[in-house]
Amino acid sequence: MLEEALEHLVKGIVDHDGDVTVRTKNVRHGDVLEVRVHPEDLGRVIGRRGRTASALRTVMGALAGGDKVRVDIVDTDRAR
Repeated sequence: MLEEALEHLVKGIVDHDGDVTVRTKNVRHGDVLEVRVHPEDLGRVIGRRGRTASALRTVMGALAGGDKVRVDIVDTDRAR
């Protein structure tokens, strides 16, 4: 459910919504939601001074209902 909610939120922000992918990784300290977007949309998802990314993390934390969840925005140019 968290994956779909985050994907929906991010698709509303970006220009290339077909390139948005969200993947869940289970790690020892909780879940990690990895967001990948088109390189041109990376700045839109992060926002000025990280405000958009921070807001996305706040919303996802509220939706998680007390479970530990981390949102990572992956720079696809550097990850490969």
